[in-house]
Amino acid sequence: MTALLVEAVWLNDIALCSLDELAEFSGLSQDELADLMAIGAIEPDRSAAPAHVFPAQTIVLARTARRLRDDFELDIHGVAMALNLLEKIHALETRLAALDAKLPHLP
Repeated sequence: MTALLVEAVWLNDIALCSLDELAEFSGLSQDELADLMAIGAIEPDRSAAPAHVFPAQTIVLARTARRLRDDFELDIHGVAMALNLLEKIHALETRLAALDAKLPHLP
């Protein structure tokens, strides 16, 4: 029997991660993350003392950015635009679900 060691990261609204951790968990380089921050696609936590500390949820966004880069061979600006469009789609889906919940549904 072989034991498998799995490392897990608990993503919640309170946890923060450093730029090094974000690079490690996302698969993006620190330079790519810096470019995404410069464009505004990824933003650090403004309430934290160090300049480059991120909410743990940013790991999901950064991993999505890496998948977009790899799967579609996008440059950093293409990745930022795709992330922006995905965010808008998510917001529209959330709004549609809220409006749909208000409609009467027949059995």
